[in-house]
Amino acid sequence: MTKSEYKVIGVMSGTSLDGVDLVLVNFFKDVFWDFEIVYAETIKYSQKWYDILKSLVTFKLEKLHEIDNDYTEYLGNIIKDFIVKNRIDHIDAVCSHGHTALHQPEKQLTYQIGNKSSLAKILNEKVVCDFRVQDVILGGQGAPLVPVGDELLFSEYDFCLNLGGFANISMDLNNERIAYDICPVNIVLNYYVNSVGLEYDDKGQLASTGKLNISLLNQLNSLEFYKETYPKSLGLEWVNQNVIPLINSFNLDIKDILKTVIEHIGIQISSEINKKNKSSVLITGGGVYNDYLVNRIKHYSQGRIVIPSKSIIEFKEALIFAFLGVLKLRNEVNCLQSVTGASKNHSSGKIYLP
Repeated sequence: MTKSEYKVIGVMSGTSLDGVDLVLVNFFKDVFWDFEIVYAETIKYSQKWYDILKSLVTFKLEKLHEIDNDYTEYLGNIIKDFIVKNRIDHIDAVCSHGHTALHQPEKQLTYQIGNKSSLAKILNEKVVCDFRVQDVILGGQGAPLVPVGDELLFSEYDFCLNLGGFANISMDLNNERIAYDICPVNIVLNYYVNSVGLEYDDKGQLASTGKLNISLLNQLNSLEFYKETYPKSLGLEWVNQNVIPLINSFNLDIKDILKTVIEHIGIQISSEINKKNKSSVLITGGGVYNDYLVNRIKHYSQGRIVIPSKSIIEFKEALIFAFLGVLKLRNEVNCLQSVTGASKNHSSGKIYLP
């Protein structure tokens, strides 16, 4: 008989490099799924690992394999500490996203480090991980994977919008779930803020003092990606090739760059939200704390913006990767062809035993 309750740890590391997000979640299945986040914590990266992860796209494959071994051990120790600190005595599995090193689905290539079988041995726990590779093999983008959780855990909202390294959105359209990346967010904002010695632009205060550069804004809005139809996804490589060189060519003050990029983000996000009238939009991710950014989204948007509890804002992706692991354990669909463009719906991920 299939279980109706699961206790799992979800682990997520995103492109904004805030750190490793960990959650202990209880999931309950009656007619619908429900959940309770018991513990949640973000472990900041050491400077060494921050620098390595920021430069992953520059390494050759052989070097990435070496980093993968080290990162898996590093991640395992972080998860072990989380288990000990919170006195967690029994779990069904650790469900981990790992950290994206390469994402080039058009070449049938996606590689997340930290998903090796050794993780299960380090933890002495069942591990469910490596959720993207199978989808890419099946012709999909391998991203975004969160929409299954949006559909089953947050169905009361018209849109689920995440403001992380990238903005991505999911919704129901013609009785099927669709989702896609909209534009870069923190991956660009933090890049420029870091250059003046700040970790992030607190509440968007620096951006709010800048001047809008209309020429740069128009060129950002004219990037080819925005004309493409879903399914579509973005990676750091695309940002480094298309966005950073364009912005740098204008030689602007940092505050002017931030203001212009945020205006660009607000326009791109609202153009998606405004496709439905009187919509409700759940916003999560670190970008929620950038008041200036959220206000620009509200300025352009006709939807009702809903900001949830702190634990959902900060840990929704870790929560949903925990949920993807549960679905994999049940051999149920956790990857939607309507979202990724794969040849079929499927149950993605690998299960490793200690």
